[in-house]
Amino acid sequence: MTGTAGVIRVTLPAHLRTLARVDGEVELQVGGPVTQGAVLDALEARYPMLRGTIRDQRTGKRRAFIRFFACEQDLSHEQPDVPLPAAVAAGAEPYLIVGAMAGG
Repeated sequence: MTGTAGVIRVTLPAHLRTLARVDGEVELQVGGPVTQGAVLDALEARYPMLRGTIRDQRTGKRRAFIRFFACEQDLSHEQPDVPLPAAVAAGAEPYLIVGAMAGG
């Protein structure tokens, strides 16, 4: 379930696409095991303006209103070093970063 040096497709919520000045999906090179942490590291390296928006810069923990999905699975509470599904590692399926909603 680990990939090496693959192209990973990442879908960002609209507000983060605007901040990063990108349209549609982002494609990232991820060397080594394809984990959530590796994908987020590659994303923040390529788009430094996203640092601190998806995860806390000090603790590395996911921001409260951000969720992670892949292959119809909620990966928001997985550890950052857990390998992503093979379809994501192969670039067949996107890794989704979603802005959660709260209402009242």
